Amino acid sequence: MQVFHNKSKVIITCNKRLSPYLQEEVTSLGYNIESVFATGIMLNITLTECIKLNLNLRCASQILYSIKSFKAVTPDDLYREISAIEWEELIDFTGYFSVKSNVDNPNITTPLFANLKVKDAIVDRLKEKKGIRPNSGSDANKTVIHLYWKNAEADVFIDTSGETLAKHGYRKIPGKAPMLEALASGVIYATQWDKKSPFINPMCGSGTLAIEAALIATNRAPGLYRMNYGFMHIIGYNEEVFFAERRILKDQVIKNIDLKIVASDISEDAVEVTRRNAKTAGVDTLIDFQVCDFELTPVPDDGRGVVVFNPEYGERLGVHSKLELTYKRMGDFMKKECKGYTGYIFTGNPDLAKKIGLKASKKVEFYNGKLDCRLLEYELYDGSRRPPLTAVTE
Repeated sequence: MQVFHNKSKVIITCNKRLSPYLQEEVTSLGYNIESVFATGIMLNITLTECIKLNLNLRCASQILYSIKSFKAVTPDDLYREISAIEWEELIDFTGYFSVKSNVDNPNITTPLFANLKVKDAIVDRLKEKKGIRPNSGSDANKTVIHLYWKNAEADVFIDTSGETLAKHGYRKIPGKAPMLEALASGVIYATQWDKKSPFINPMCGSGTLAIEAALIATNRAPGLYRMNYGFMHIIGYNEEVFFAERRILKDQVIKNIDLKIVASDISEDAVEVTRRNAKTAGVDTLIDFQVCDFELTPVPDDGRGVVVFNPEYGERLGVHSKLELTYKRMGDFMKKECKGYTGYIFTGNPDLAKKIGLKASKKVEFYNGKLDCRLLEYELYDGSRRPPLTAVTE
């Protein structure tokens, strides 16, 4: 099975509502997209081409390369079809593999049973062909096989990513309730920040938005922070392709850049977490770290830029009334201190959003986990109406 050279259906998954930004990323890398859906996109490419995508995409979760599509009504059908795949040409029988799945079939009560059937079929095939039983488990750091099974339609994929791409690898200290890196990238794309004007992130928490902004502006791809992917554990993998792509990532980094990014938080611990994560990412010198109440965040008087808040949403009981005042203060701060900027507040609480006291010019839909959220945009005029920021493509 020449998976590294033969084209097949490839599904790139992402969190719900990130697919428009994922689509832009994939297109900018020169790939033709066959279809777009709520949680991903579909292409027709080789497994080798998946290597470049794994190293470059910020908004993706997994990149799945299809090795077989088939009909299966019962678990026995599934086992028979999986057993017929030439696993001895894909998986090193002395190696390790895991199985993940997305299953909706009336003949089984739990996806774990489907996973077990897939594992059994692979193990039995390799034992028959090679005489040795491979190791398997739940870890996603080696070969990962993904099953999609809905009613009678089934697809088996190689998960070329392994561990999720949505985490970008630099955040060694998570902090309190951090925003997922892939979501932060999508939020920044949605602001249409020009990557040159100031980027202000009050109430920065663990700093994901500020760090991702610095990474995007300097063209530092997620692949710079990771050395293990699922595709590396498939028979036929050529490490020279990976290292060649990684050299391209290093060469495309913008090293000398005049950039103003401010990350502030009232918590000294939060700012220290942000600083340490930014240092791991190699962008700590590009960010102005400030320990202060958000109303004291220094805003460069450049006449334009973006200010992005990601405040608490008030999910816990007893904090709602306090947050009402905080949301009002955010609106006052943007109105008084950020004239000429475009303001953004990311929230999952529409009632609190009403307390901001400004009329949103745009509401962009996102999900943070399972929570329905909005990125609210505010045009903060300074006298005359200013044209909106436009995105600059690499």
